[in-house]
Amino acid sequence: MPTLADLAELVRAPAALSVPGDVLAGAAAAGTLGPRTPALAGASVLLYWAGMAANDWADRGLDAVERPERPIPGGRIAPATAFGVAAGLTAAGVALAAAAGGRRAAAVAVPLAASVWGYDLAAKNTAAGPAVMAACRGLDVLLGASGGRLVRAVPAAVTVAAHTWTVTALSRREVTGADQLLPARTLAGTAVVAASAVATRRPTRADVLPAALTAWYAARYGGAQARVYADPSAGRVRAAVGAGITGLPALQGALTARAGAGWLGIAVAAAAPLARRLARKVSPT
Repeated sequence: MPTLADLAELVRAPAALSVPGDVLAGAAAAGTLGPRTPALAGASVLLYWAGMAANDWADRGLDAVERPERPIPGGRIAPATAFGVAAGLTAAGVALAAAAGGRRAAAVAVPLAASVWGYDLAAKNTAAGPAVMAACRGLDVLLGASGGRLVRAVPAAVTVAAHTWTVTALSRREVTGADQLLPARTLAGTAVVAASAVATRRPTRADVLPAALTAWYAARYGGAQARVYADPSAGRVRAAVGAGITGLPALQGALTARAGAGWLGIAVAAAAPLARRLARKVSPT
């Protein structure tokens, strides 16, 4: 029987700290923050964990060669168990979203779950992989906004999706390393993401907090990508991917604060240093 530590490694448990901020940013943008929001965030976490388990189940043959230390090739979790965990978490995530947000939330959660499985089973190793994963995160933001006007959360969804594209593009070179063109492209993408996170028609004092959180995000993740540009080895690429995952709450916090929920934005961003600390014990990638 797998231990809790094995299951935590399978689903990349600490990386889930990067997930609730999607829903909170979406809810803040749509003006739907309320009692249902924590449950929708919980549903998002369940779907994220499901995707991680499904990823390892789908990659078990490749991992036996490239990452034999992972739970399935290491013999700590059986493939059937991993598949069962992924399927069970998916069902639980969709059910929780529907229970909390009704049909409108289910209308987002179902395509989100389908996109997660579509990435793991079909798109991941194709040219469409980064775009599909970006769509997953964009839908995650819209899940938080499902109780209101989705269109108001579209800019936040696109910003998070663009960030996700950069992380996913880098993750495809975690084992082999990259050339300098890849980090140059993703770093440019990060600059666009940061600019979009603070874009406003008329700057005010209220924009100071989003700008500060965005600068924190850009320094952390952008710095890691700059190091990949200087040395595009596999180890540096993995570090940049980890920085992109654990640094996402700072970006989500900026988006939440930009929507007018300043204290909540600070709370969301506070998950970033905690995620980095936990990532030293369980890899987020």
